[in-house]
Amino acid sequence: MVTSPATAPVAVIDVGGTDTKTGVMLPDGTLTGIGAAPTPHGTDVVGNVLDLAAAHVAQARRAHPDLAAVGLVVPGIVDDEAGRAVLASNMRWQDVPFAALLSERTGLPAALGHDVASAGLAEVEHSAADLPRGRATDTAVIVIGTGIAAALFTEGRPLRGGGYAGELGHVPVAPEGPQCACGGRGCLETLASAGAIARRYTAQSGQQVTGAAQVLQAAQAGDEDAAAIWHEATEALARGITVLAAVLAPQVVILGGGLSGAGAALTDPVGRHLDQMLTVQRRPQIRLGRLGTHAGLHGAGILARQRVQEGIR
Repeated sequence: MVTSPATAPVAVIDVGGTDTKTGVMLPDGTLTGIGAAPTPHGTDVVGNVLDLAAAHVAQARRAHPDLAAVGLVVPGIVDDEAGRAVLASNMRWQDVPFAALLSERTGLPAALGHDVASAGLAEVEHSAADLPRGRATDTAVIVIGTGIAAALFTEGRPLRGGGYAGELGHVPVAPEGPQCACGGRGCLETLASAGAIARRYTAQSGQQVTGAAQVLQAAQAGDEDAAAIWHEATEALARGITVLAAVLAPQVVILGGGLSGAGAALTDPVGRHLDQMLTVQRRPQIRLGRLGTHAGLHGAGILARQRVQEGIR
C-alpha cells in the first residue's frame, strides 16, 4: 500500500539563535523523534544549517521511508511565499533561498517560514476552540526565547507585512536601556527575553546562571537582584503589549516560547502592569501557549503539509 503524500509524515526543523530543534510530524499531528543540537554558525553559516537540515532529513527517512516533505523555520525577516530568508542579522545571512536549496539537498518539497510566525500559527490552531469566535479573532502570539517576536492575526488571518510584521522585540521600551544587536537601545528583547534576563542577572549579581528559570527561582527565594530583574522584564513585556493593544487591539495575547514555562509567575505580573498602563485601549486576555518550546516544530509541520497539498493540487 502506497502512502498518500497528504497523510504521510513530514520532517520539521526549527533553527533558533542558540539551538536547532528537529523532529518528524506524523499524520495525526503529533511529533516524534524530537532532538536538539547547537545551531551551527561559522563563516559558512548557511551551508552549515543546510548540512544539519539535510542530515536530519536523511535520518528521518530511515525511520519513515514515506517522508513527504520538509518544513524549515528560521529567525529574521522571511518571505514565506518566495521561500527566501531576507535578513537575519544575528545569523549573519541575507537573501537566502532556503526552500529551493533544501529541496535540492533532500529531493523533497520544502517549505520555509518565519520561526515565530509559524509557532504562532500552531499556537492559534491548537487554541482555536478556546479563542473568542473560534479562529476569527484578533490575536497576538508573543514567543519569548533567545529573542522576542510576535505572530499577529487579524480576524483569524496572519498579518505578515512582507515578513516585517511582528518584530516586537525591537520596539524600544527603555530609551536608556541596554544596546541591542539591531543597533537600537532599550529594545524589548534586551530586557525581557529569556537570554537577556539571565545575562542581566549575572551582570548585576556576579552570579552565573544558565537561564531565566534560575533567575525566577532566585527571585522566589528572596534574591533582591533576581526580583528586580524579573520585575523589569515583566514590566517591559507589558509595555510591549500596550503597543500591540494600541495598534492591533488583540482580544487575546498568547505568551509562548521557553519563558512561558514560568506560568503564573509571568502572566500575573504582566497582567498587573497592563492594568496600570492601559487607558482607553482594549485590555487583551493574557494566556499561556500550549506548545512550549516545540511550537516552532508544529508550525514547520503545518507549512510542510501545506507545501504537499500545493503539489497535489
